[in-house]
Amino acid sequence: MDSLVLDKAVVLTGNDLTVEDLVRVARDGSRVETAGSVAAAAEASREALLRKLGRQEIIYGVSTGFGANVKYFIPPSELKALQENVLHSLCCGAGPELDQAIVRGAIVLRANALSKGYSAVRPIVIERLIALLNAGVTPIVPRYGSVGASGDLVPSAYIGSALSGEGEAHWRGERVSVAEALKRSNVEPIRLEAKEGLALVNGTTMMTSVAALTLYDLEYLARLTLAAVAMTAEALRATSDPFRENIHLVKNHPGQIEAARLLRAYAEGSTLLFDLDALREDIRKNRADATRTVETEQGIQTPYSLRCAPQGLGPALENLEFARRVVEREMNSVNDNPLIDAARDEVYHTGNFYGGHIARAMDGVKIDIANLANWAHCLMAMLMDPRFSNGLPASLATDPGLSSGFKGMQLAQTSLVVACRQMAAPSSIHTLPTEQYNQDIVSLGMHSAMSANDMALRLRDALSILLLALCQAVDLRGVREGSEKLGKASSSVYAAIRQVARFVDKDRAQAKDIAAVNALIADRALAL
Repeated sequence: MDSLVLDKAVVLTGNDLTVEDLVRVARDGSRVETAGSVAAAAEASREALLRKLGRQEIIYGVSTGFGANVKYFIPPSELKALQENVLHSLCCGAGPELDQAIVRGAIVLRANALSKGYSAVRPIVIERLIALLNAGVTPIVPRYGSVGASGDLVPSAYIGSALSGEGEAHWRGERVSVAEALKRSNVEPIRLEAKEGLALVNGTTMMTSVAALTLYDLEYLARLTLAAVAMTAEALRATSDPFRENIHLVKNHPGQIEAARLLRAYAEGSTLLFDLDALREDIRKNRADATRTVETEQGIQTPYSLRCAPQGLGPALENLEFARRVVEREMNSVNDNPLIDAARDEVYHTGNFYGGHIARAMDGVKIDIANLANWAHCLMAMLMDPRFSNGLPASLATDPGLSSGFKGMQLAQTSLVVACRQMAAPSSIHTLPTEQYNQDIVSLGMHSAMSANDMALRLRDALSILLLALCQAVDLRGVREGSEKLGKASSSVYAAIRQVARFVDKDRAQAKDIAAVNALIADRALAL
């Protein structure tokens, strides 16, 4: 997968986990290890907690009840039961199960957060989380339940319960009880002790896993959208003049400059593009030919979806880069409560579990996804309409009228784009008070991340349809016969798609074509 190193273990330190590391573990099954310093840091924090309990100090969630139940004191004999009870009470999620990669990503993030040595868990808790990953035991976690305030409490409880052998899991293609999966994997379940149940659920790891995986996919989808812009310019015999470097240097935005650079690289070597420089030279030599500027519809004044692509899509590149920084900071954060600072022998009662950073970043990303989807829709519309397609047949049909060509495909793409737009509204503003008004305002970070993830999946389908239409269009321009040549990226994309979807010479069902191209995109098999 896209230059990922799969033969090297991901080593957790608590400080330097990257999006790519998470993808390697979550999707590709890379092994996980901890740095040598992790056990010592965890043990120091644990010992500090035990000293405080020995002095009968009041510590939230350890010797008190949870949330609005903080007023209830828990006697020493019930500390373990308290941690078991919180997991049992929170295993109440609803809806379809989360993708296994999301759950695996959350497990590695929880282990990484605990590795920082502020959560007062025994080293064996971190070891068992890693054992789940390395054995391929993935707890089954329902989608709904988190409000992202005191962390992802409900979904995280399913992971915490798995350490004790409770719940159901996926293991080697089977759905089995966690107890059976652990037994087959030779992993011993553990009984959680004081503070450990709370430390497993009280954090942002589920929403951050979704955010990281979504961003990883979107970075590729954004580049693929730019490749589709370049290929559309070729299919419409438009000019690449709006992609020139100097135009964008004077605008001074790095995302715009990068978008234009990619567009130039993707279109490099194309014979389909309109040669505006040649037209200018002809006009210079013979002014009578200036009427060609009117006759060439796609020459100078190309529609904005082509002419303004760097200006319109460049901001998405910038925001995705910003969102990645936010997500990677959260991936390497201490995000539970309370925290035990062994060096200072202090307890911090905090709000680090609040998912505001993820919620805000992913709400912004949703705008970018909607914009990418809108752009794909505009490109498709130009290809389909003879008023704008510069000589291509209506709906890209070989026999318009008798054949509908890509008419149904355009309808399907419109449906997908509308779905993206409906989900683009910010999630974080929909906060509601809950949990006896203790959580009177909530981040909804999981909602933000999951809706962005849903939108990214719809965008992938919308781009699949657009790319199939583009292959049809360039074939109609003569690429299939070899009389025309695509640019550098377009030729690569075209060749890969034509391996799984043939030219539409007469009407046929194309659902399997969409699925095949979608799979190519998911595997990053369209080289850019």
